[in-house]
Amino acid sequence: MYQELLNKEKKLALIGLGYVGLPIALEFARKISVIGFDINPKRVEMMKQDIDPSCELEKEAFEGCDIQFTSNLDDLKEASFFIVAVPTPVDSHNVPDLKPVLSASTTIGKVLKKGDYVVFESTVYPGCTEDDCLPVIEQISGLKMGVDFKLGYSPERINPGDKEHTLAKITKVVSGCDAESLDTIAKVYEIVVKAGTHRASSIKVAEAAKIIENTQRDVNIALMNELSCIFDKMGINTYEVLEAAGTKWNFLKFFPGLVGGHCIGVDPYYLTYKAEELGYKSEVILAGRRINDDMGARIAKKLVQQLIQLNKTIAHTKVLVMGATFKENVSDIRNSKVVDVIKALKEYHVHVEVTDPYADSEEFQHEYGETLTTELAKDYDAVIVAVNHDKFAGLDEAYFKSILKPDGILVDVKGDLRRKIKGIKYWSL
Repeated sequence: MYQELLNKEKKLALIGLGYVGLPIALEFARKISVIGFDINPKRVEMMKQDIDPSCELEKEAFEGCDIQFTSNLDDLKEASFFIVAVPTPVDSHNVPDLKPVLSASTTIGKVLKKGDYVVFESTVYPGCTEDDCLPVIEQISGLKMGVDFKLGYSPERINPGDKEHTLAKITKVVSGCDAESLDTIAKVYEIVVKAGTHRASSIKVAEAAKIIENTQRDVNIALMNELSCIFDKMGINTYEVLEAAGTKWNFLKFFPGLVGGHCIGVDPYYLTYKAEELGYKSEVILAGRRINDDMGARIAKKLVQQLIQLNKTIAHTKVLVMGATFKENVSDIRNSKVVDVIKALKEYHVHVEVTDPYADSEEFQHEYGETLTTELAKDYDAVIVAVNHDKFAGLDEAYFKSILKPDGILVDVKGDLRRKIKGIKYWSL
């Protein structure tokens, strides 16, 4: 398989061309023949014109690539090595939503041939690839894993907005259903991953490794958020405390903030869901999730309390929220916790305006029922810098004074402005 892919005698297919799948597909397409498959025809047409719908990649990233973009199932029949990179969200009750990954399994089952390989990259709980996805593939294809085709798992490590830690530079964890598949899958990924591969002992180990990467970050950020609540009551700036503590060589540098997106804010629920299914009730992980999920409401509540202290009629106050995406310098609004701040403020009947230079206004309206504004007023009672986009980095005290009322409040969630602001009522987490 490996040599046949290199010789372009066989093709690799990437199923799901989002912020994870497209970069992987293009990286492989510089070396081998690739079929890029997505169920959204509109996105496929954009990619055919060298446009990344996720706004992560420049036009140049498509140059010199041997890739066919398609939403046609029949085109997938030409592939022999399938990589699945579809999203794995949770529902409104934080229960894993496996519909995308099971739908991808159905798709593969319809086109799979003897001798083919299937590798999942979507983040799932340990056991999902073999216990949930594999039966679908076998049932529809009529083929048997290990006899007719090979199965593997290699967790994605794409970090949206990060131009330094790219696919080629990050060690790739790989796994297979047997020794032969592990060796082949590792070699295939090593075509594009210059940092090399780590060969996990089993598919379940690789699944678990991925899910604890983000769970570890989530729990540590939750600790920082809890500390920020405690230090706020003490009148201490959390970021100054962390700066001082960070001078110790082994102090882990995590910071408080809004924890959203489709990784850190989602993945822990996959682990706790599976744990509960097995009879274990998570304590630390779910406690961290509760703390992080509550931060948007906490920020809104504190701001409203301060507005009341200024004798303002809350229903007549106007607040500007700067930033709507789930993190800085990306256009992705999925699971943005900034929305929690907006909703909580509106529950207090505050008039809220939202601006973001990266987010798509139409998409934001469709997803959350909120509009984005580009024409800013000059009389805000408060401004919340919720996402630290680079395009906000040059803003100084004079700018914020120009859009705030004389008694206005500046809320700097990530604390980046703390050394710049002297003459405005200011606070951060």
